[in-house]
This record gives sequence, structure tokens and C-alpha cells, in this order.
Amino acid sequence: MPKITFLHKDGRTTEIDALENWSIMQVAVENEISEIAGACGGSMACATCHCYIHPDWTARVEAEDNEKSDEEEDMLDTAFDVRETSRLGCQIKLTDALEGLVIALPGTDTDWE
Repeated sequence: MPKITFLHKDGRTTEIDALENWSIMQVAVENEISEIAGACGGSMACATCHCYIHPDWTARVEAEDNEKSDEEEDMLDTAFDVRETSRLGCQIKLTDALEGLVIALPGTDTDWE
């Protein structure tokens, strides 16, 4: 059960023990992270699960079979405040290898970029 940390734009952090093979979007919705709506239910038809992956985690996330597709890139074009580390949370499945993953929510000030 990987533990992940959400960084909120108001400075709060939320640590969650996530179920393996759930997406970031599923974990956020189930745990009432209000900044992630998951309106399309994970079908990559909206960008309401947009989030930022900490740069230290980008390669590890992708190594877990979570590469960013062209379709995801296209959908991110509709999101607010897209950054280099922007991803759709519905496209990232969590594994034990992602224990400690840090995710910032849209609008959060980070010193990453």
C-alpha cells in the first residue's frame, strides 16, 4: 500500500495510504481531495484530475508503465496552469514502487519549475 502526499495550494499536505493499482484520481476522489474532481471517471475525457508530479518522481512514475500518451498531452492542453510535470491523475496507476510519491494540486506554488 503506497503512501502518497498531496500538496495543496493553501500550503496544507495530505498523506494517504493508497491502494495498489488505483489511479491518483481514484485515490483523490475516494479521500475527498476536492481539487481533483475526476468528472469523467478516468476515461481521459476531461482534465479535472490534472496534477503535478514532483520532478524527482517523474522517471519512477513512467517506469511503472505510466508513460504520458499523445492523448493525455492533448487533454492536458485543456487544463489550467499546465507545467512540465503536469499529468492526468487518472493515467497514473499506483504501485508499491511509488511509495512516497509527492503530487502537487493545480495552482500550488512549488519551487520545482
